[in-house]
Amino acid sequence: MPEAHEPVTEHHAAAELTEDEKHLARLGYKQDLNRTWSGFSNFAISFSIISILAGCFTTFGQGFNNGGPIAISWGWPIVSAFILIIGFTMSELVSAYPTSGGIYWWASKLGGPAAGFFTGWLNLIGLIAVTASVAYGCATFIDLTLSTYSESWAADYSLKRVFVIFVIVLAAAAVLNIFSGHLMAVLNNVSVWWHVFGAALIVVILLVVPDQHQSFSYVFGERFNNSGYDGGATNGATYWLLVAPFGLLLTQYTITGFDASAHLSEETASASKAAAKGIWQSIFYSAIGGWILLLAFLFAIPSVDGAPDNAGVGAGGVAYIFTSSLGQNTASLVLMISAIGQFFCTMACMTSASRMTFAFSRDGAIPGSGMWSKLSGSRVPANAVMLVAVVSAIITLPALIEVNIGTAEDPLIVPTAFYAVVSVAVIGLYLAFLIPIWLRWRMGDAFEVGSWNNGSKYKWMNLVAVIEIAVISIYFILPFVPQGNPFGDNFSWKFVNYAPILTIGALILLAIWWLVSARTWFTGPKHTIDEDVVKACDA
Repeated sequence: MPEAHEPVTEHHAAAELTEDEKHLARLGYKQDLNRTWSGFSNFAISFSIISILAGCFTTFGQGFNNGGPIAISWGWPIVSAFILIIGFTMSELVSAYPTSGGIYWWASKLGGPAAGFFTGWLNLIGLIAVTASVAYGCATFIDLTLSTYSESWAADYSLKRVFVIFVIVLAAAAVLNIFSGHLMAVLNNVSVWWHVFGAALIVVILLVVPDQHQSFSYVFGERFNNSGYDGGATNGATYWLLVAPFGLLLTQYTITGFDASAHLSEETASASKAAAKGIWQSIFYSAIGGWILLLAFLFAIPSVDGAPDNAGVGAGGVAYIFTSSLGQNTASLVLMISAIGQFFCTMACMTSASRMTFAFSRDGAIPGSGMWSKLSGSRVPANAVMLVAVVSAIITLPALIEVNIGTAEDPLIVPTAFYAVVSVAVIGLYLAFLIPIWLRWRMGDAFEVGSWNNGSKYKWMNLVAVIEIAVISIYFILPFVPQGNPFGDNFSWKFVNYAPILTIGALILLAIWWLVSARTWFTGPKHTIDEDVVKACDA
């Protein structure tokens, strides 16, 4: 400590900082947010956002109708392995640069302001879309749970009612996020155990309660095509190169949002190691748990006259398995476990999206940045939370349009708008990941690694990650059903996968904005700490 008569110098100020605060100071920021999250809490938020109780339930129908059981039983572990490689490359980056800006900050550091600008907006679009999609899925499963308890509630089903529940879910998640950042850490810790024990209980129920189970040959060998492409054929180029890859959206969507560990790194102790572990461990454990859960779904598919009821599951999704194979009370229990897990996931998504909004606004990239970067009395970006909630509701408005790709007598209602929001989330997030992953590979051994790194393995890991992201991004902007093809005979706007309209349209607008205006004033991350303190940290 300095003597009483000594002036407080930058060296004294730096000496009073923790190692985390010194690392953050070297990156140009002072410690504004509360650093009260443990390493487990950091892992917990990514694990909660991945949420096998959300994605595995809400997008099961996407995998089942596009490819059949093999798109799930084989597709899940294969795609999970590629996502884990992506996670390893991002763990290395967050270890070197543990800031709330996360992906955007890495791109700015490695590729300059333009790379940071586009990465930040892609990441923000993806985070808001994933918040919207999870909240909508949560609302759907709340409605399904209530429908199993009440025949009158089930009879009065409407998309408007689900949308109202969706708005209530968003509002509740926003209120909890605004109340306290530390509360979110506690709730995410609870969420981990809810997911672990909840998923385990569901697996046990599906193994014990149904009177019969499907065979291994069905679960690991059956394929079919309910997309409408190629007359439902399950062989040939259309099935293997178009339809089955559509089914992989189940895995790619479920295991995403793990960049939350980066966005919460400024609030995490020992962030250089804890956030890095939070990313790859959340992917690894979710991949294992999700596969077991999905296999339990497939084995529990009900039979009609001795044959698997593919049509029933195709139309009703995973909920049909529960209501047909389990009793009413047990089915309600399973749906309730999933709905609560999805609410935990919604809260975590909103936390991550609001921190990205705060960080990007802190650097002046979002119109009205002064408002969105403002912290409340409890040091929470409350305005950013509300912005995320409102925009999430707006982009999901098309979900009010009913889409039936069947007939009046044999309806097959497809949540095209929901899957479009899901696609926007996947494309936005993964394209944002791609940019710094590619830039780190291009930088080679000149990259200054953190305490957690991939060593020389980055040379192949980063390339594999870039290729995988490029491939899935192309697939998820294609029309999911033939009626969504603008060049087809039966085209109708209600069938359109509007993911390319939002993502490509957003990129065009961003490019115009950058060329006309942003490149003249956006210089990348701004320092919020005295440069002399930064120099003292390095001394």
